[in-house]
Amino acid sequence: MAKKAAAKPTAASPRLKSSSLLDTRVVYCGDNLESLAKLPDACVDLIYIDPPFNSNRNYEAFWGETKEKRAFEDRHENTKAYIDYMRPRCVQLARVLKKTGSFYYHCDSHASHYVKVMLDGLLGENNFQNEIIWKRTSSHSDAKRKFGDQSDSIMFYTGGDAKYTFNPLYQPYSQEYIKSHYSNVDADGRQYTTRDLRSPSPRPNLTYEYKGYKPHPNGWSISREVMEKLDAEGKLYFPKDQDGRIRIKNYLDEMPGTLFGNVWDDIEPLNSQAAERLGYPTQKPLALLERMIKASSNENDIVLDAFCGCGTALVAAQNLKRQWIGIDISPTACRVMAKRLRDVCGLPESEPLWRAGRGFVVRDLPWTVEKLRVIPPFEFENWAVIALGGIPNKVQVGDMGVDGRIFPVSSSAAPRKQQDGELGLKERWYPIQVKQKDKAGRPDIDAFEAMMMREDCEKGFFVSFDYSSDALQEIESFFKRSHKVIVALTVQEILDEHIAKKLA
Repeated sequence: MAKKAAAKPTAASPRLKSSSLLDTRVVYCGDNLESLAKLPDACVDLIYIDPPFNSNRNYEAFWGETKEKRAFEDRHENTKAYIDYMRPRCVQLARVLKKTGSFYYHCDSHASHYVKVMLDGLLGENNFQNEIIWKRTSSHSDAKRKFGDQSDSIMFYTGGDAKYTFNPLYQPYSQEYIKSHYSNVDADGRQYTTRDLRSPSPRPNLTYEYKGYKPHPNGWSISREVMEKLDAEGKLYFPKDQDGRIRIKNYLDEMPGTLFGNVWDDIEPLNSQAAERLGYPTQKPLALLERMIKASSNENDIVLDAFCGCGTALVAAQNLKRQWIGIDISPTACRVMAKRLRDVCGLPESEPLWRAGRGFVVRDLPWTVEKLRVIPPFEFENWAVIALGGIPNKVQVGDMGVDGRIFPVSSSAAPRKQQDGELGLKERWYPIQVKQKDKAGRPDIDAFEAMMMREDCEKGFFVSFDYSSDALQEIESFFKRSHKVIVALTVQEILDEHIAKKLA
């Protein structure tokens, strides 16, 4: 396939200072146990992981704009098997975490208590800071025999140094709180409350009178100079009766809000209509990751997600001007998050720009014939469809001979809705069929031809490792009979990027 011109850096992709210890802005495709072992000790400022929970659930996932449906296995034989799987990975994560760093482990009720015991042993129970409770859903109507499961747990640990990074975060006051505490209004419309200026303990040197108002027996809590400054700024409240005491005005618009606690019920889960939703079964809201990254890192710090799935943590880190590293075992996940980084963050995927601090790269994707022969069928199908610039089909079983679609430039993958009074127009698209076999044969081509006739497609694309001679002959005969074109592509042609003319 012809290489696309490298995207120009945008305002969303600023040049950040690269680490001298390790490469950042890299997505590694592979087992995180192997990838983590290659990182140096104490090199990461913030770790967030959202590994598969031990919940005995099977997900049917629809992936993002590509609407890929795949089975997402979240199953372990038992809790011991789950912990045995996670322990060596958490050993490596603890090793790469800086002493001033933070570690967030996202889990649910099925194994959260066992996870905490494991992390206490690896990171030190004194370094446990919080169990954050995130309300991820409302009660389900089928919870008849117990209280509905509404929350996830996020275990928050630090690396051991008392000076770990933590930036306090605030949320706005509730309307009820504002109504009860900020009922006073200045002439300019600013709401305020008042606070006593008496000293909590005796301060004989601060027992001055001010404008005829006497201090509390303990004295004022501020000096005369500060009192005069506040008075000049209009921040003092003087009662009508001089037997009362002066108070200071605290304006609502100058207050930071309420400090966040460890119960987060203000971040809604992603519903089916959410703009950021990709369809990944355990996708978390961007706001959830942004909160942790803001609290536990600063600009240019390094954020690591070793189970990064659809890449929410990476997008949040990029948006907040952090360096980042992502790891995921799924080639499809790595491609989806790469597309998300390009589309959402405006970050170009380019080796030269990455070396210049302006782009990102994906490493270790299985783009060899040998590796592509053994990856799962749905991964192979999606590799091929995405490599052709197509959109994978939203179903894997019963797909009626269509693994993906290519929409010509004149068409749209999401055409506008038909308006009243308009004639219905046929959507124009080219089907893609993928076979993970040594040689596609005549029966494979016959089935694809039948689909093209049924859907009245003028052109279709077929991908396999190779083709039998009778399959190629049938493609020629089909064109002579129907004037419909089947473009036969081999995996090697795609890898060698020699398909630009065939895609035209």
